[in-house]
Amino acid sequence: MPVIVITGAAGLVGSMLRPRLARPDRTLRLLDVVPLTAGPGEEAIQASVTDLDAMTAACQGAEAVIHLAGIPGEASWPRILETNINGGYAAFEAARRAGTPRVIFASSNHAVGFSPRADFPVPDYAFPAPDTYYGVSKAAIEALAAMYHYRHGLDAICVRILSCFPRPTNVRMLSTWLSPDDTGRLFEACLTAERPGFRVIFGVSANTRGGWVSLAEARALGYQPQDDAEAYAPEIIAEYGEPDPAGDPVLRYLGGEFTLPEDQVPQA
Repeated sequence: MPVIVITGAAGLVGSMLRPRLARPDRTLRLLDVVPLTAGPGEEAIQASVTDLDAMTAACQGAEAVIHLAGIPGEASWPRILETNINGGYAAFEAARRAGTPRVIFASSNHAVGFSPRADFPVPDYAFPAPDTYYGVSKAAIEALAAMYHYRHGLDAICVRILSCFPRPTNVRMLSTWLSPDDTGRLFEACLTAERPGFRVIFGVSANTRGGWVSLAEARALGYQPQDDAEAYAPEIIAEYGEPDPAGDPVLRYLGGEFTLPEDQVPQA
């Protein structure tokens, strides 16, 4: 039975993916520092993604790794280095050592967060323009993914996720929301695409107010987004008002509030 390793499985994205990637003929091997209760078709491993030996053992017999683990926002450089960068290395190196042929890395729009509105839609493979140490860590692991593909032959897909939440919560997310169901569709496409090689794709739903990033490469892998943040627009606009791209600094760049002055960047 095919085994899929999910690191950071207790986190927000991991919790949304577990039921959406479950299949009768598939085992989800969940790894996190937080204790997890395995459900039907699941195995739970309590370990850090930075523990290379534990990661290598977890990857044994697996067909793919979905690497979600990491600090999910800005933090100090030592924390980002240890968890996000060293953890990313461990995920790819463990896959190589175990013979796992595919790694799907949860990158972020913050790897290119300083892409200005004039560049929208930001193209697939846009050169890094990180907005934070967090964004730097995503760009670094994208580079590592490329090396593991070209040097070691791994299929490596980097998914630059925009705003992955149960529902949009502000005016920016009317353009950047990635719904839970579309998250499942996107990662399923990444799992099942035949010999994808190295890819850098964006992850976002089919939002009426979208168009901020390209979906060409995601669609080429088989992703067909179906959800639209516009369903939430009336209540969000009633609370926050209509978006003002010309006057709102959060809407000036792709990375939103992560591009604000340092003392205003959200901390993890």
